Amino acid sequence: MRMRALLDTNIIIHREANRILNRDIGILFRWLDKGKYIKCIHPITIEELKKNSNKETSETIAIKLESYEPLKTIAPITEKVLSIVDKIDTTANDRSDTILLNEVFSERVDLLISEDKKIHQKANLLKISDKVFTIDSFLEKVVSEHPDLINYKVLSVTKKHFGEVNLKDSFFDSFREDYKGFEKWFSKKSDEIAYVTYNNGKLLSFLYLKVEAKDENYSDITPPFIPKKRLKIGTFKVISNGVRLGERFLKIVFDNALKNRVDEIYVTIFDRSDERKRLIALLKDWGFISHGKKVSSSGEELVLTRSFIPAYNPRSPNLTYPFISRKANVLLTPIYPLYHTELLPDSILNNESPANFVENQPHRNAIRKVYISRSLEKNIKGGDVIIFYRTGGYYKGVITTIGIIEEVIFNVIDDNDFIAKCRKRSVFTDDNLKKHWNYNQSLRPFIVNFLYAYSFPKRINLKRLIEVGVIQNVESAPRGFQRISVEQFNTLIKETNTDEGIIVD
Repeated sequence: MRMRALLDTNIIIHREANRILNRDIGILFRWLDKGKYIKCIHPITIEELKKNSNKETSETIAIKLESYEPLKTIAPITEKVLSIVDKIDTTANDRSDTILLNEVFSERVDLLISEDKKIHQKANLLKISDKVFTIDSFLEKVVSEHPDLINYKVLSVTKKHFGEVNLKDSFFDSFREDYKGFEKWFSKKSDEIAYVTYNNGKLLSFLYLKVEAKDENYSDITPPFIPKKRLKIGTFKVISNGVRLGERFLKIVFDNALKNRVDEIYVTIFDRSDERKRLIALLKDWGFISHGKKVSSSGEELVLTRSFIPAYNPRSPNLTYPFISRKANVLLTPIYPLYHTELLPDSILNNESPANFVENQPHRNAIRKVYISRSLEKNIKGGDVIIFYRTGGYYKGVITTIGIIEEVIFNVIDDNDFIAKCRKRSVFTDDNLKKHWNYNQSLRPFIVNFLYAYSFPKRINLKRLIEVGVIQNVESAPRGFQRISVEQFNTLIKETNTDEGIIVD
């Protein structure tokens, strides 16, 4: 049976407007068509769109609406919905949004797509957030549920000189619109390096970073910056595609900040479009805060900063990522070779081929990932540090990666709930997740949400782990979460040539 997707008014407006308001809308509709979703529209949306004071525009929109499936009736508002949103809804628009949510709550449609923040807040309260999506989160859903629909042949992040990138590509249209003299600036950077991704020759992502010394001139920024060594995110754009390229590029930002020993990261950005607003939201989720304004001939930009002075927030480790603390609990965690590089691509071994791990899946690009466990050791919590041990025996078993636990979920209702909580950040398909859930009914798996923080420069195997006293013998190699001492952790840090700049305390 085909899924019914209800589209909010803001989605329809972006799609049917005479001028481009959101460049990701075309991508969304292509995926809706690929997934064979029925694109539904609510009577309230139809009425809102017909209110346009321009008769010609109103008639044009009316014709375009014929390509959608209108809901024939409106679901009665349930008492539960009313009781939850009654104090939240203060305007006519709020009440209209609730009517749309009620269609999802009443299961008359399968999902709702909206960019409205308040709709998503109410969806959380109604416990239907797994059925209410932004454009980005819907694309992730489609990619994770329908890998057969993906046609990304090459999606690896590569370094290119500016001069190797086609400046006339429509990808840069938004920069041309926002920044006066953008093409001249871009041409001057011809010999500098940017991080990019392509698919079938089409540019999907672009990131330019610049290290700035303490004496950099910031006279156009208010309030003034105090002298610090900084990493500037000079140009950053990611086309929405459902494979978490935004997080992948943020990891590159943090890796460069660590390598260059900067005190702060910053970006100046216009908030004129939904595309930029989503990028701002992504940055703030990873610890960027509003600093002030930058004024230039192109207008007034927001200035966001992110401290990179080592700090550790165990309750929200994303805000201080990728730093870890020696005071945190540290646990060795086994992962089978079959899943290791699939989940932790930057930790690929020398004898593995990168061609087998092209970044065309959400879980590969994400910083936030899911690990599934049946460990008997369950005294673990957010803020704990995990060290992944790739199983393989005396010589081939190696430690490769540091992760930071965000959340441990023990309370899972059933297999559907398990799949929903794991799907987008796990290496497993829905069918495999269901098998994991039902494998042993007396010992159900639990979910560990973690941040992929650091890959060890030097890998040490089980033989060496035993020699330095981190593991007692072959039989005691980790089979679940296995706690190690501070002294053992310090030994691992030295043995693996880890950059101790990531460690607080």
